[in-house]
Amino acid sequence: MTCSPTMADQYQYTNEEKIVKDSHTKEIDLINRDPKQINEDVVKVEFEDVIAEPDGTHSLDGVWKLSYTTFTVSKYWCYRILSAVFGIPVALLWGFLFACISFCHIWAVVPCIKSCLIESQCISRIYSLCIQTFCDPFFEALGKIFSSVRVALRKEV
Repeated sequence: MTCSPTMADQYQYTNEEKIVKDSHTKEIDLINRDPKQINEDVVKVEFEDVIAEPDGTHSLDGVWKLSYTTFTVSKYWCYRILSAVFGIPVALLWGFLFACISFCHIWAVVPCIKSCLIESQCISRIYSLCIQTFCDPFFEALGKIFSSVRVALRKEV
């Protein structure tokens, strides 16, 4: 049984579509949300990192415990509320920014660099040709002239 061109084209199209769809529906890890540890030492602030009482200057134990609880709970809920309200708009802005950076890099920076490399290869060939044509014979002649010069070092006492 032979496959008609339309079936082959359709099969190819569905495979490409599947690949594109898979790249956009990447599974995310809801447990480990910083797998590359980019915020390991930046925003990992605990109560003990901010508030500390040295020996000889202690508040009441109840105040210390309540301060700890207040700090921890307020930090937790403030972050959750801020991320709920601003997380999606900020993610949209960052996505837009990185899309613009990627666009500029792909469509402007890399082609410009490639163009400069192509032009510099052309110029380097012309430069090399000029050196070989004009400078090499001159320095070869100087080398032949000075090749018969003998230097002898004598130590006079």
